[in-house]
Amino acid sequence: MPETKTLTAAPRHDVKVTTALRRFAISISILNIAGYTFLGFEQPWLWPFIAIFTAYVVEIALEAVSARVDKRAPRYAGGGFKGMVEFLFPAHITGLAVNMLTYVNDRVWVMVFGVVVAVGTKWVLRAPLKGRMRHYMNPSNFGIAVILLLFPWASIAPPYHFTEYLYGPADWVLPAIILVLGTMLNAKLTGRMWLIMAWLGGFVVQAVVRGLVMGTSIPAALGMMTGVAFVLFTNYMVTDPGTSPSKRSSQIFFGAGVAAMYGVLTGLGIAYGIFFATALVCLIRGGYLWGLHFLAKQREAQERQAPAVHGAHDRQDAPVEQLVAAPAAPATGSVAGGAAPQPATVVLSGDPCKDGTCFHGKCAAERATKNKAAVPV
Repeated sequence: MPETKTLTAAPRHDVKVTTALRRFAISISILNIAGYTFLGFEQPWLWPFIAIFTAYVVEIALEAVSARVDKRAPRYAGGGFKGMVEFLFPAHITGLAVNMLTYVNDRVWVMVFGVVVAVGTKWVLRAPLKGRMRHYMNPSNFGIAVILLLFPWASIAPPYHFTEYLYGPADWVLPAIILVLGTMLNAKLTGRMWLIMAWLGGFVVQAVVRGLVMGTSIPAALGMMTGVAFVLFTNYMVTDPGTSPSKRSSQIFFGAGVAAMYGVLTGLGIAYGIFFATALVCLIRGGYLWGLHFLAKQREAQERQAPAVHGAHDRQDAPVEQLVAAPAAPATGSVAGGAAPQPATVVLSGDPCKDGTCFHGKCAAERATKNKAAVPV
């Protein structure tokens, strides 16, 4: 009879997370359509399709490999067309974001490389979290940061291309729409409002500190917060539910940490600090999760060893009583066929040397001498 392979169930996103990803994907798709239609996106119009196709292929291929290694069903299988679409939401968002936020002249292969790195990092940079291996590096942010590091001539897309052809009130309408929709999304679905508030508060603090310490223009440093690019980053990148903490205190540390790291990098004269700051804080969080994992393993090992160690100490320190069978002298006047002589009860002191149970050479010689003297001639 042929063997049947039993595959474990594929891990699934929470319903709220899936809904948030769907709205993320729809929002960024609409923004790209508007960007190439009337906002002023400067990348070639074919590149978003290349980015999406690359992200889809890498996501499906790596998920198939991961499922085979883990002996589980792929996450894109079993749910029909809807399941495949929901599985590809993160790849869709990542591909569009990398293309939308980077400018690499006419070298499309650099953009493709960034998308491959962004999607692939989810299977490489992982840490244990709540009993599962989870990626901790923000994919699109990491892909952009790698492009900026490896290709110094590349840059982020100029912020003006989000509103290049808007004039008058429209300059404020678009950021307001993005802000309102993003706030509703994060308040109702991702639950990352504490992170957003900590990020915004920390950004104001670092701008003021740089102004007081380094003489930076405080209004100019704060003016960055009015741009569409900053609003997009605040509502759609730093709040990524897959790579940001969900606990309130952890959200505050994460958001404030990104702001503080940005202030340090900008103070050191490092350009594009907002992307590098996010990547570094995500990396620190990943190391922290691994540290918690190793500490928990060490604690479990100590707890397993503790009962055995205590038992050994108890057996060593407690007084030992042992019944030793010794031949008893037959009682006088005993009748033939009477009861067999009873063994004598000897209580040991617990000192092996005194009880004659040690293996010391000196003690063994003394015991041999005593036994020889006790033998009748």
